[in-house]
Amino acid sequence: MSAEPRTVVVSTLDHGDITVRCPAWCIGAHPDGGYRADILHQGPDVSLAFHGRHITDAGLVQSPFAGASSPGLGGRTTGVSISILGKTLDPVGLYGLAAAIDGYADRLRDLADELAALLGGDQ
Repeated sequence: MSAEPRTVVVSTLDHGDITVRCPAWCIGAHPDGGYRADILHQGPDVSLAFHGRHITDAGLVQSPFAGASSPGLGGRTTGVSISILGKTLDPVGLYGLAAAIDGYADRLRDLADELAALLGGDQ
């Protein structure tokens, strides 16, 4: 990887062509034709699937030109977008979500134990 910052030129409706510096984690997908405030740096998705069914994705995001009050994905501060929630979390929020998922997994195991007992332990 080059030591030089990676940049892309994005054509916007409101500011014409602008050069954007991408963070190292950005996958570099910046479509032309939107507004400058809509430019979004995205990292690779971390996906959750079960039995071939997609459940959710999570990934780093940052909107370098978001307005100060913009609720956009991540805003100017880098965050992690969680597709199933439709929101972006900071580290504290992300740890909280992980703890909630851990707790849910424990409850699913309890249900599996209860179901196995109801079915006579044949499972």
